Amino acid sequence: MKRRIWLYFFSLIPAIGSLTVINKIEPYVLGLPFVLFWLLLWVILTSFFLYIVNILDPANHEGEEDI
Repeated sequence: MKRRIWLYFFSLIPAIGSLTVINKIEPYVLGLPFVLFWLLLWVILTSFFLYIVNILDPANHEGEEDI
């Protein structure tokens, strides 16, 4: 349970908390302004972290049968 909560916070805090620090147009990364790249990166990483939490959660595996 504790591990899941840390994964939630790990994906949330950098995405939201750092916007005031990285709110810059320059430099461009992959043709995107840095702030847009940063937000897109965290959308992808948050999806990955939530997938890992889903795998680690034993409540999601109750009643499953191997076919």
